[in-house]
Amino acid sequence: MGGMTETALGVTTGAVARRLGVSPTTVRSWEQRYGIGPEVREGGRHRRWMPGDVAMLEEMCRLTSSGIPPAEAARAAAALRRQPDPAAVRAEPSPPASAEPLAPSGAQRRRPQGGPGGGLPLGEVRQECRGLARAAVRLDGPAMETLLQQTVEAHGLVTAWEEVMAPTLHAVGRKWESTEDRYVEVEHLLSWYVSTVLRRAAVTAPHVLTHAAPVVLACLPGEQHTLPLEALTAGLAERGLPARMFGAAVPAEALRAAVGRSGPMAVVLWSQSRSTADSVLARLVASTAFGLKGARTTPLVLLAGPGWSARSATAGMVRPRGLREALDAISTLYAQSHAVAAEDAVPGGAGGPGGLLAAVKPG
Repeated sequence: MGGMTETALGVTTGAVARRLGVSPTTVRSWEQRYGIGPEVREGGRHRRWMPGDVAMLEEMCRLTSSGIPPAEAARAAAALRRQPDPAAVRAEPSPPASAEPLAPSGAQRRRPQGGPGGGLPLGEVRQECRGLARAAVRLDGPAMETLLQQTVEAHGLVTAWEEVMAPTLHAVGRKWESTEDRYVEVEHLLSWYVSTVLRRAAVTAPHVLTHAAPVVLACLPGEQHTLPLEALTAGLAERGLPARMFGAAVPAEALRAAVGRSGPMAVVLWSQSRSTADSVLARLVASTAFGLKGARTTPLVLLAGPGWSARSATAGMVRPRGLREALDAISTLYAQSHAVAAEDAVPGGAGGPGGLLAAVKPG
């Protein structure tokens, strides 16, 4: 049992909780709410968990982490203990049909009502989102990482971000705001594992165009929210497009230097709140020229995040409304750049080094 010695007397609730990565209170609440307690109690009161009881709780954790409502998971886990050989049953798990949280079809597996998501205000969300929320509230890092990785592999980066990662992060944030700073540890751990999976997706994507002009991504000075840009970086990698992610709170001069030195196809500036949305700096970035003398050009600037107002975007800028729209806008730039390059290769072609971005910029 991974550091615990199982004897004929069983083990304590605290020892089981440490094994499962949950709190003893969670284990006791499962017993009180769903009747999945130990079969033996020392002296009639103290809980002693036998191997079959532990296997039952492990199954409870596995099912709730995959998005199964706790009551349904408890019934399935209790049935496991009634099997004649729990170890043999767990060697070949056979979850119910409703426990398929990551079916590869394009259908959005939503439940109009669904079970609770670990006490978080989720509303109508995918089943995977509820499983992630429960794992987050339990501070079950390995379960979060596994579920996030499976979601990306099964549904792609954009769907994973828009329908699982972001809704769960928003729910944790709302819970934090409404409970006087409780759940801060949940948000921090969830953010870590979301970031881990996004960065893994970015660095392991095949066939990224290494010699093309990159996309520069940066949070404005004072802005610490990097996860949306990490999602965009991973999405660009998934489409084979190069990116340079500079992270949180990039100083103004460093941002302009990065743009001038890398000669990007586009620059994405993230602002989470009005206090960090610097329109003057955005215009300076949009006017930063680079390239050979006589053929200098400027990047397209994407103003990303809720901090920007509807009037922020001026000439040379666009304001995407979400991850998918930003990816499509950037992909269009590269497709048009490829078309111009092909036209330039034909004698008499009308394209020019600086013509592409001038043609696609609004205003």
